[in-house]
Amino acid sequence: MSASEFAQFTAAFPWFFPVVAFVFGACVGSFLNVVIYRLPKEQSVVTPGSHCACGQPIKWHDNIPILSWLLLRGRARCCGRAFSFRYPFVELLTGVLFIVCWLQFTPLVAVCGWVFVSCLIGATFIDLDHFIIPDVFTIWLAVLGVLLSTLVPAMHDIDSGFFLIDGLRGARAAVLGLLLGSSVILWIKLIAETLLRRDAMGFGDVTFVGAIGAFCGWQGAVFAIFGGALVGTIWFAIAWAWERGTGKRAAVAPPSETPEGEAAPLGFGAHVPFGPMLAIAGALYFLFFRGPVLRWMAEMAQLF
Repeated sequence: MSASEFAQFTAAFPWFFPVVAFVFGACVGSFLNVVIYRLPKEQSVVTPGSHCACGQPIKWHDNIPILSWLLLRGRARCCGRAFSFRYPFVELLTGVLFIVCWLQFTPLVAVCGWVFVSCLIGATFIDLDHFIIPDVFTIWLAVLGVLLSTLVPAMHDIDSGFFLIDGLRGARAAVLGLLLGSSVILWIKLIAETLLRRDAMGFGDVTFVGAIGAFCGWQGAVFAIFGGALVGTIWFAIAWAWERGTGKRAAVAPPSETPEGEAAPLGFGAHVPFGPMLAIAGALYFLFFRGPVLRWMAEMAQLF
């Protein structure tokens, strides 16, 4: 299909590709559920196939993203066990973000966005469950970000028409984002630990910011650090106020634990995962805030 035919088809059926993006995203979300559950346990994400906690394999018609959970009312057909609402939520979230990527960007950049947001989702829920971010979502995601930035420099708004030059500029933007982003948060980590005399954040957060920078450039990495801090502050404050007011922990409160790894109430000194906050800020920058942030930074640069 040529570019003109693609444009004509899109104009005639504007709903087609967004629907395809959502369905594909929901299927990717279903796979992410497997990754989120198995990867921290160092289990294969390929074999065996999906199965219930009772050991019975899940048939294909009971494994349709979102729809099967609704039809089965959140319970396994084989034994009646309840399935967590997280499963359809991850599938729905992934599908929605795939649509947003498709509507916001050109097809090639949208595909890069699909890779990026999928990894952000996987890292988020693994960090919420285990207080870790696996290397596949940090180091290898950073490497992939540099590679995709070289092949698809338009991801960094680079498009002069000369592929080789654009590829080099895209790689430079990704490497700069990787190095500067991880350097800034590493210094924040070291200074905080010196002042507080305890661990302030995990090293996975450092490499995770680098991976975000590889996809979003150094501006996006800096936005993720400070935007993530803002997201975390708001999230923490709401959950803490709810807990203090009702005496019960909010269902959406971030998990918290002591430095020794035991469960702890929200409060000063408790460890909470920072990866989800970084992921939310990184996704917001990539999908919505790149233009406004770059314009604001350009205006600030003119003042000095």
